[in-house]
Amino acid sequence: MSKITLFSEIIPKPKSMVKKFTLATFVVITSLSFLYSTFPSKSSYHSFYLSPSLSSNSSIADHLYILTHRPHVAGTAANAETAAYVLSTLNSYNIPSHLTPYDVLLTYPISRSLTLQRPPPDEPITFDLRQEVYDGDPYADVADQVFPTFHGYARSGTAVGPVTYVNYGRVEDYEKLKEIGVNVTGAIVLARYGMIYRGDIVQNAFERGAVGVVIYTDRKDYGGGGGGAKWFPEGKWMPPSGVQVGSVYNGIGDPTTPGWPSTGECERLSNEEVDETGSLPMIPSLPVSWADGEVIMRSIGGPRARDDWQGSEDGPVYRVGPGPGILNLNYKGNRTIARIENVIGMIEGAVEPDRFVILGNHRDAWTFGAVDPNSGTATLLEIARRLGELQKKGWKPRRSIVFCNWDAEEYGLIGSTEWVEENREMLASRAVAYLNVDCAVSGPGFYASATPQLDELLKQASQQIEDPDNSSQSLYTSWVGSSKFPPIGRLGGGGSDFAAFVQHVGIPAIDIHFGEGYPVYHSMYDDFVWMKEFGDPMFQRHVAVAGMWGLVALQLADEEFLPFDYLPYARELEKSTRELENVTSGKAINLTPLYDSTEKLKEAAVGANGQRKALKEKKRWASMWGKDDWEVRELNDRLMMTERAFADQDGLSDRTWYKHLIYGPSKHDDYGSKSFPGIDDAIESAKSLNTIESWRDVQHEVWRVSRAITRASMVLNGKLT
Repeated sequence: MSKITLFSEIIPKPKSMVKKFTLATFVVITSLSFLYSTFPSKSSYHSFYLSPSLSSNSSIADHLYILTHRPHVAGTAANAETAAYVLSTLNSYNIPSHLTPYDVLLTYPISRSLTLQRPPPDEPITFDLRQEVYDGDPYADVADQVFPTFHGYARSGTAVGPVTYVNYGRVEDYEKLKEIGVNVTGAIVLARYGMIYRGDIVQNAFERGAVGVVIYTDRKDYGGGGGGAKWFPEGKWMPPSGVQVGSVYNGIGDPTTPGWPSTGECERLSNEEVDETGSLPMIPSLPVSWADGEVIMRSIGGPRARDDWQGSEDGPVYRVGPGPGILNLNYKGNRTIARIENVIGMIEGAVEPDRFVILGNHRDAWTFGAVDPNSGTATLLEIARRLGELQKKGWKPRRSIVFCNWDAEEYGLIGSTEWVEENREMLASRAVAYLNVDCAVSGPGFYASATPQLDELLKQASQQIEDPDNSSQSLYTSWVGSSKFPPIGRLGGGGSDFAAFVQHVGIPAIDIHFGEGYPVYHSMYDDFVWMKEFGDPMFQRHVAVAGMWGLVALQLADEEFLPFDYLPYARELEKSTRELENVTSGKAINLTPLYDSTEKLKEAAVGANGQRKALKEKKRWASMWGKDDWEVRELNDRLMMTERAFADQDGLSDRTWYKHLIYGPSKHDDYGSKSFPGIDDAIESAKSLNTIESWRDVQHEVWRVSRAITRASMVLNGKLT
């Protein structure tokens, strides 16, 4: 009720006075409206942010060129230089920034060798394990700074055994081998990259008795598949000597500080205790090129591999073995506590400075990192530049915008995880959303993943962005394509820095990028030349990512009412529950608790949306008279905190760091995104054991998830029982 209404009720006025008062009121309102209209609206600032006059593909290209002038692996002086560059750039854009260091366990190669013993009369082959510099390579003078090909956290040791081909090294691949009587015990397995995380390739091999692992980039998947395909630098495909390096760590964050930050003189696990956690590999492994992989493949006999296990048409016939070729694999690495540095900057909010909209990208790379990750870093700096220009024109965000440039992501999401663990309570109470971009651009095609309450925001924002590959249409139009709705993935996998935010704390998040993948991934050929020639020649896709990423951040930071909608979340949960019906059919698993709790969430979402609509209408008049904003704040808090309720303090069984019961990584594929990961783990175990008790565990996990969904609906409702 407004003050005017209350005043008129208390002191009745003569008609003449009412007329005078009404006229006076009109004059006041008109004057106030004029006064407010003289200040630029938030939407006008957002339009300016997207304007061609402010966008700059050349600025992005310049940042990328500087960031990728030499290899910069986490923990090295070269990567410290990139941190200093990002820090100084953010500060120059009037975004106060600082370094946040951590001392963490990293590994680097000391020596490695791989020898193939072939059946007589063929001579043994010792592979040189080198990526070749090409003629005219502008980075030839710093090529010696590229680390020898290795796996981060690979186990040191020597392994000798017959070679067995295991396709992609998935659980189902070993089941296929078992069906034809092939046993990998005592063997060195040869697996090709793709489908699952490399750390799970090594772990799956160990669990089945293998003594070592060699992983190669198959020409079929990375080298163009033969048939005249051109390799880099003539084409986009991986050259014959190209090697995908990367981590084989099956944990997240610093292995010596599981669950707490690696700050100062903190408590640490010893090397022996780290090994006992099971997060580091127990057998040695090496990555090799597709050229070396094909040589090894020619030494394998035994049954012919299935058609869908074969390689390029002009490559060797793939057989599964074991042997007769024998591999001798030797790897020696060092474990060391190294300094890593996150760069953190903030534009403080003018109205709600204690609410954080967080943008994140990592900076460290296995080699030059033009795609992974510095296309994202250059784009982050472009957003910072544009927001700096907005500040010059008087814009201030309602809520604080935080810029995070992570270190040591490649080793195991370490920089972001340590920061989240250090700031856990602050983030749990204040973070609105986390907006992640890893590889901003690797090719054409827009891709987005999100927690479902942000689906509608992504759709709306994409309608305001120009498609970089077709200026006659919006990004939304190309994203939808011939489908009815745009495809939006979920954030259950552990492939990038959103993991700690979503899966450990329960913070709404998105992840966006252009390009589904690229052939020179994690090789020394991921450089500025490849990006300029094949990834994004005009850097317009980078501009589109900057537009989309920044616009979503602006809307989350500036809108009075948080643009969250939990109806898509409820629909997603219904869909996932229906999928469970097929998996649990005939096993007496009662899914009614999931359906019931999801219905409660749906009702709460409808109620929250209705309350927001009513408050918006009410605010149109109440704001004129200084109405208290506590109702808006209270609704926003409920919208923000609902996601936290999906995180359970006990976490997933046997993987307690992962707290989120709706989205988490598959137990056998860290890249794989699973809905209801705890239920999925229990089902896989029950399938193997097939006991009454194991299926009872599945039912228990169903109840755990249903309780989490009910908690979320209660938070969204905001009412005590």
